[in-house]
Amino acid sequence: MSDHRTHHVTTSDGVTIGATVHGEGPPLVFLQGIIGDGDLDWRVVLPHLTDRFTCHLPSMRGRGLSGDHPDLGFARQTDDILAYVGSLGRPTGLVGWSGGGAMALAVAARSGAVHAVATVEPGMLSLADEQEKAALGAAVARTGELAADGRLSAASRAFAGWPFNEEELAMAAAAGYFEGAGRYAPNLLDLLRQLMQDGPTVDDPAVLGAITAPVLVLQGSDTKRFFRASAGHVTEHVPDARRHEIPGAAHASPLTHPEVLAEALTGFFAAARQPA
Repeated sequence: MSDHRTHHVTTSDGVTIGATVHGEGPPLVFLQGIIGDGDLDWRVVLPHLTDRFTCHLPSMRGRGLSGDHPDLGFARQTDDILAYVGSLGRPTGLVGWSGGGAMALAVAARSGAVHAVATVEPGMLSLADEQEKAALGAAVARTGELAADGRLSAASRAFAGWPFNEEELAMAAAAGYFEGAGRYAPNLLDLLRQLMQDGPTVDDPAVLGAITAPVLVLQGSDTKRFFRASAGHVTEHVPDARRHEIPGAAHASPLTHPEVLAEALTGFFAAARQPA
């Protein structure tokens, strides 16, 4: 990932959104999950894609190459990606993981520049049951405790204990994922507070129904009930959506099953109809 360039756009509230850009070919914009950063989340997937696509990895505000701002709300960050996609000046594919998967859907509902969307394990919090909500609350509380003690890598791992299973946690830790993501733990906590107060609206069937681009919903065969329910909700309400299962994967397939995930992405985007 050393052979890359950068691209920047300034949002309507004056924040610079920066991205690393890799490869050559039709553009794909990759949206990160809420724990790490684009370069962390997609670094092991990219080598399987950059010979076919130009891969853009924008950082969320407050992370990586992007400027900071106190407003980390879902609507504001959706606007950031709309601005980024618009700056490319051509039809663009979107790929999003977890929270970034939900954001990719929100962007597609509002942008005619998005010609196809692949969403990897998007989460719709309105579909979580009481046990799942309690587990999320406990993970956020523990993340806050560890961050307050300055244990930032442990804080990011504590939150990941909610969507990841034990095998994924071990693999991510061995790869240095939490060490890299730890620097963003304070930002993560601010983001979680704002999300839990305001909540995204992408789970609204009217929003999903407004997406005209084809959508591929990717999920692991071993994922948790919450993500299965979320995938089903998306495929039920997006007019042109289909689901694809990654065998042996759970929530963290960009980290644990990069080659299989990249193969599914390549097939989908190669077949997606490009607008004239």
